[in-house]
Amino acid sequence: MNSASLVRLLSLAAIWGGSFLFMRVAAPIIGPVLLIESRVGLGALFLLLVSWALKRQLNFREHWRHYFVLGLVNSALPFLLFAFAAKTLSASMLSVLNATAPIWGAIIVAIMTGARLSTRTSVGLGLGVIGVMILLGFDALAVQPGATVAVLAALGAAFSYGVATTYARTARKVDAFSNAHGSMWAATLLVSPATPFFPILSSPGTGVMAAVLVLGIVCSGIAYLLYFRLIADLGAASALTVTFLIPVFGILWGHLFLNEQVRCHTILGSTIVIIGTALVTGFSPKRLLAQKFSYPSNTLVYW
Repeated sequence: MNSASLVRLLSLAAIWGGSFLFMRVAAPIIGPVLLIESRVGLGALFLLLVSWALKRQLNFREHWRHYFVLGLVNSALPFLLFAFAAKTLSASMLSVLNATAPIWGAIIVAIMTGARLSTRTSVGLGLGVIGVMILLGFDALAVQPGATVAVLAALGAAFSYGVATTYARTARKVDAFSNAHGSMWAATLLVSPATPFFPILSSPGTGVMAAVLVLGIVCSGIAYLLYFRLIADLGAASALTVTFLIPVFGILWGHLFLNEQVRCHTILGSTIVIIGTALVTGFSPKRLLAQKFSYPSNTLVYW
């Protein structure tokens, strides 16, 4: 991995780690539904402008079913669930719970195929559970009203990403840019019917509006372009290293901008979850440098 790719990787992790910060800021004010409709709508418009500049056709009519499946399980549903959880949970905890997505993917594949889990994968799954239990067992937010439902929503979002990954293994081959562009429009259409029933909770200030704009344009538009460039330079498997870096930035941004406390249980639980995820995916730093680690090349990673 050269220095330019390393900068792109760290930038992408910082942006996607920041998405939980922006959801934490905006969701309690404008509500999860309007927040996510704004996010996917702005992301779709940004990618539309990029597609015009690159002269890339979407072929929505040909692949609309595929885009709607991705739009549901890889954008609309997980985004909504994370935004709902952001009304209660910290950005730090959200970013760590998000990192369990590959673990859910491994469980889903094992159930669907009937394959026996390897020892490495089983240990990784166990560590993931232990890490989450440490995070929840010692965090003051976990005992406040509504926290249990919020945690289940965040884990449901990660599970939805696992479903999307499983679907991508057998779905028709569509290029990565079209997957992102088409699924953003599909997600916009899927969420829009619910918006009249979920009005703004309170008047948003300048900071909240800025968070919404950054979440849509930067976290759901520019971030995808960075991710596609990493895929082109390193391959999809190595680009998935971002999965392990997102919690680092999620915790950092939450501490710096929202004054979230980083305690021993946060560091310990997060580290255990990341190690568990690494075991499940087969990741190792040595394989990353060789750009050969074995996570499926057609896996989707969108935040």
